Formats: sequence, structure tokens, C-alpha cells
Amino acid sequence: MPSNQIPRSRIILILGMLMTVSPFAIDMYLPSFDQIAEEMNTTSSRVSLSVASYFVGLAFGQIMYGPLLDRYGRRRPLNIGLIIFVIASLVCASANSIEALVLARFFQALGGCVAWVGAASMVRDFFPIQETPKIFSLLVLVLGVSPLIAPSLGGFIAVALGWRAIFIILAAIVVFILIVIAFFLPPAAGPDSSVRLHPIALLKTYTEIFRQPQFITYSLSGSLAFAALFAYVSGSPVIFMGLYDLDPRVFGLLFALISVGFIGASQLNILLVRHFRSDQIFKVVLSVQLVVGFLFVVASFWTLPVYLTVAFILVTMACVGMLNPNAAALALAPFNRNIGSASALSGCFQIGLASVVSTILGVFQDIELITFSVVMFLAALFASAVLWRGSKKFEVKMGGEPSSENALH
Repeated sequence: MPSNQIPRSRIILILGMLMTVSPFAIDMYLPSFDQIAEEMNTTSSRVSLSVASYFVGLAFGQIMYGPLLDRYGRRRPLNIGLIIFVIASLVCASANSIEALVLARFFQALGGCVAWVGAASMVRDFFPIQETPKIFSLLVLVLGVSPLIAPSLGGFIAVALGWRAIFIILAAIVVFILIVIAFFLPPAAGPDSSVRLHPIALLKTYTEIFRQPQFITYSLSGSLAFAALFAYVSGSPVIFMGLYDLDPRVFGLLFALISVGFIGASQLNILLVRHFRSDQIFKVVLSVQLVVGFLFVVASFWTLPVYLTVAFILVTMACVGMLNPNAAALALAPFNRNIGSASALSGCFQIGLASVVSTILGVFQDIELITFSVVMFLAALFASAVLWRGSKKFEVKMGGEPSSENALH
């Protein structure tokens, strides 16, 4: 069946499956930290180094796979990266020391991150630019299910089968994705022999991408705004279970509620892009996030009831849910080639900023509400500053055709 006759829902579902690889790898084993620490005779804080090593591998891997996806086409690097993920997951399952686990997690991320970069690149391969905000919003719907399912599933597996089984199941999931790709994903953009992999040529490619004003503006602004999500993920356990002394089960319900708000807003974006341009939506929603962040900071000087704190966070996360798909679409819109490299560089910005925000909040173990709100406000403030300064240098491009001859119309 020609790819332009393949149901769009199938393509979106496969791309969504690819985008969940790293979120599942990050979230699924979190409930087993104490179990791992006890078995390896170490502390949970040392086990958390395996999360940090995954983020490092994620950042490096995206820079590496971008040019490979452009040079050799999507399929070959995607298959190789996912096979590396499977092997590294099995090594994680057999690790007998925390050092071995941390190292294996680095290689697990190095392989798995190709799924994220490849999926983002193939959105531009299969769909017209005007539709990419809608497609990214649909992918956020699939992606947003991960933090709701992965920790609970991982906790059940850890109790029933032990923490090592989590990594074996992660490997099995990715083997299943490899089979789905082989039989059900149509060919995307093919090899581009003009892309050179020499370090100097790669540096030149990334420099050219970096100099594209629309890319750098929306990639950086979107990543800064998105950093509020990582501030929430890092700080919310301390705020709700520490400051407000909520039961973990209540915290879990609040976490799910806010996640639903994030997902729901991304789906509302699908309706909005039918009537407004993505850059218009981005500007208005970022302004809302900035105002709400400022009010949150001001209100944090007093003792806030928990429902007001939840309300501030919920609105902020809803803004992030709407900003992210539009930022991704706007950042990649100017490119008809080197899309994999551009997607990788944008992802590197996002992960890098996530690491910075997580580190900043990690310094404040006795985090107060004012610290939490200031970090979230600064994310919106810096994002607004980048957008305000950068948007003066270009007129937004959202025209053009998909980059693959197998595009869906």
C-alpha cells in the first residue's frame, strides 16, 4: 500500500510509540530506587546518578543522531539505535554495582534517544508544515500517557518480579517497536549524500542551523518555557508531600490531575491551529504563562492554601502543553533538509535546560514555595525575552511541503 494511502492514525501511533521510549526508560524504574539501593548496598541518592547519566546520554545522542538520520535516511540509524537500547537494557538488568548501572544507563540513553529525534524528524517527512503543530499535539497526547502509566507499571513489576525485570521488559517493548517499524512504517526521507559526517562539516551544519533566526528563537524560547515542566517534576514532591504534608496517594492524584491538564491543553491546540497561526498562539500562551508565573511569585510570599498552588501549577502546565507542539513546528518549519540535525539540536537545548533546572532545584532540598515559583517564573521570563528579541529579526515561515516523497497528503 502506498504510504499516502496508509491511515494517518497508524503513522501517528507509530511515531508516538517511538517518542515514549525515553520517558518509559526514565520513569518506569523510579519506584524501585530503594530496592536497587538495598541490593547494591548503596543509597537512593547514588542510584539517582543513573537518571543523571541517562540525561547526559540523551543530550549527546541527539547531537550524534541528527546528522546520521540526514545522511543515511531514517530507517538504518533508527534500527541501530534501538538495538543499542535493547542491549544496554539487558546490561542494566544484569548490573551488580551502581557504577555498572550508571554506565549502562548512559548507553541505554545513547541508543534510545534516536527514537525521539527520528520521530520528530519524520513528522516533517510525512506531513505538510501547516499540519505539524496538530501532529505534534497528537504526539503529546501519546507522550503524556507515559508519566501516568510508567511509574505505576514499574512499581508493580518491581514488587512482583524485582527491579531487574523492569529493564528486561523495557528491552522487550523496544523489540516490539522494532518489529512494528519493520512491517508497518512506510519509508521516510531517504539518504542525503550531500550531508557530510566529518567533524568540521558537522560543526558547519549545526552552525548554519543555529544561525537560522526562526529556529533559534522558537527552539530556545520553547525550551525555556518547557523547563517549567522539569521544575514542576523536580520540585512538586517536596512542595506537596513536604510543605503541605500530603499523603503520597493524594500527591499521585494531583500529579495525574495536572498531567491531564497538560495533555488536554495540547489537544486544545489542535482546535486553535485551525483558526490561528502557530506563532500567534505561541505568543499569547507564553504571555499567559508569564503573567501566571508572576502572580504565583507574588502570592508565594503568603501562606497559600494547597488548592491555589495546584491552580497556579495547573495553568502553567497547561500553557506548556500548548507551547511545546507549536514551538517544535515553528523551529523546524524553515528547513527542507538537515531536518534531523535541526530536530536533534532543538532536543539538545530542551534536555540541557532540563538538566540545569533540575540541578538548580536539587541544590535546595528544603525548597520553599517561593523558590519553586521563582524558578517557574524565570523560565517564562527568559522564554519571553528570547521571543521578543528574536522575532524582530524574521518573518515567520510556515509554508512548504513534507520532506519525503512518501508524504501523506
